[in-house]
Amino acid sequence: MISQWCRSQGIELPNSVQYINEEGITEADRDHFLSLLKKMSATLPDQTEAAKELRLLTKRMPSFRALFGESHDAIPQLLSPLSESKCENGINPNLQEDVITTLLNLSIHDNNKKLVAETPMVIPLLMDALRSGTIETRSNAAAALFTLSALDSNKEVIGKSGALKPLIDLLDEGHQSAMKDVASAIFNLCITHENKARAVRDGGVSVILKKIMDGVHVDELLAILAMLSTNHRAVEEIGDLGGVSCMLRIIRESTCDRNKENCIAILHTICLSDRTKWKAMREEESTHGTISKLAQDGTARAKRKATGILERLKRTVNLTHTA
Repeated sequence: MISQWCRSQGIELPNSVQYINEEGITEADRDHFLSLLKKMSATLPDQTEAAKELRLLTKRMPSFRALFGESHDAIPQLLSPLSESKCENGINPNLQEDVITTLLNLSIHDNNKKLVAETPMVIPLLMDALRSGTIETRSNAAAALFTLSALDSNKEVIGKSGALKPLIDLLDEGHQSAMKDVASAIFNLCITHENKARAVRDGGVSVILKKIMDGVHVDELLAILAMLSTNHRAVEEIGDLGGVSCMLRIIRESTCDRNKENCIAILHTICLSDRTKWKAMREEESTHGTISKLAQDGTARAKRKATGILERLKRTVNLTHTA
């Protein structure tokens, strides 16, 4: 029962909430929920207390997440302390963390995703949270964007709002506890063609490639880079920033088939568009046989990409000899 769980957490509920039907939400739950939202427009101590309780309830109890979908006013009420404090004395970091985490929790509920993303103040406040606050706030803001981006329509809303830039900036900062959530959000958003272009324009290629070169979250970031490599400008940047030698080294040294597959897919795209990088690939093949080994032992997709590169390199050698 909600009342038992709340008591175990040291939360004192009004008497009207003490007797609850375990099968689902009751009028007492709903009344308590509304009273918490009302506190979000009260004094800072009331806001802090209410935000912490909403965070706990929405984490543990799906029924409380669902309540946010019953009213179009509930989410603006939850977020009101953050939007109001921006214009006054700044945001209390603990209050911001609890509100953003509550937003993450209620976004997990599938029926809430569209409502949350299309509430006007949500994405801007998540973007603010990506830039400031505790590292948990920033990480949870990224996780909320990842969760919301499960809907294709939300990918466009989030991308148009400019959220990729603060995500890429946070990735660049390199906070270990936030990296996975940030990478997951960027990956999900970049499934759409428009968001790939936005990520490239916002500096995503250089940030991601540098992290890969430094050995940071290589698996996740290679998957994003492979996705971005369908963008012509991204391919140019990867080539200009030393990406060819980096991809060849990973194929040569990695034991992960998926990473090798992503690397050879990136190299195949570069091979098709930039003849100046063929020399490096040819030298790698001559010295280590890296590409031909992958053409024999890689995944089905890796074999196709590697074979495609080898055929193109062989064709150019034959043309040179003929000439």
